[in-house]
Amino acid sequence: MSDHLMSIASKIKERFPEAVTDIREFRGEVTVVVERQAIVEVATFCRDDDDLRFNLLSSLSGVDYWPEEPRFAVNYVLYSLDHNHTIRLKTYAPGNDAVVPSVTGVWKGANWPEREVWDMFGVKFEGHPDLRRILLPYDWTGHPLRKDYPLGHEEVQFSFNYERVQSRKPHPKE
Repeated sequence: MSDHLMSIASKIKERFPEAVTDIREFRGEVTVVVERQAIVEVATFCRDDDDLRFNLLSSLSGVDYWPEEPRFAVNYVLYSLDHNHTIRLKTYAPGNDAVVPSVTGVWKGANWPEREVWDMFGVKFEGHPDLRRILLPYDWTGHPLRKDYPLGHEEVQFSFNYERVQSRKPHPKE
């Protein structure tokens, strides 16, 4: 199966020789690493080419490689309903410019996953139609899945620990 996937990756590389920087195979899965400014064009080709027909964005996720650079990666797992094959596209963004073009114009299903990656990692998706928080409250500060996000916690108040937490809770002065 990976020979077939490698031939798909080679076709993408042949079509975009400048944009595809690496092709990786690991445990039968193939990843095509793409320059971030070309991700929309490559994704559109993967969707529209008759031999590929990756018509389903199965997953979109972010990774923080801090303290390494490029710091952020965005992974796109694509699936072809017509041909029953899967491939991954991957692009990187540096920590000081965490911006990647949005693929919501290619797959509408990218809308909420891109919002989630922005909410959790702070990677902005340029051209996204509604880039706002999706999991956290709008007044939340920071992006909690970043590796440099400050650790700490506030104990959650339940019925079994109500008195203990209530006694330590700060109250407004009267």
